[in-house]
Amino acid sequence: MTENQKKLVSLEKRKEEFKLFQEEFAQTLEAVKAEVGLNGMFQDDEGTVYKIVEPDGKYIYFDKLSYLRTRRITEDRSPLPLAIKEAEAAGYNVPKK
Repeated sequence: MTENQKKLVSLEKRKEEFKLFQEEFAQTLEAVKAEVGLNGMFQDDEGTVYKIVEPDGKYIYFDKLSYLRTRRITEDRSPLPLAIKEAEAAGYNVPKK
């Protein structure tokens, strides 16, 4: 087998584990939404701020619920950007690099 084929087989074997992770993540996201509400925010112990949102999606399937977050102290940018100004305006103290 080629390296790509080996990788595919390895990933395919982990597919069920990933599916279970996705299901648990979605349930936990719903639970947090119940706690803070849609568009609600919370902050972790490292100072990263999360916002619970419903992403837009018109032509392709998107999850009905997602989140945005400020960059971590070790990141230059967040892959799921929540503006630091928005988090600070909501009363959070976001650590600076």
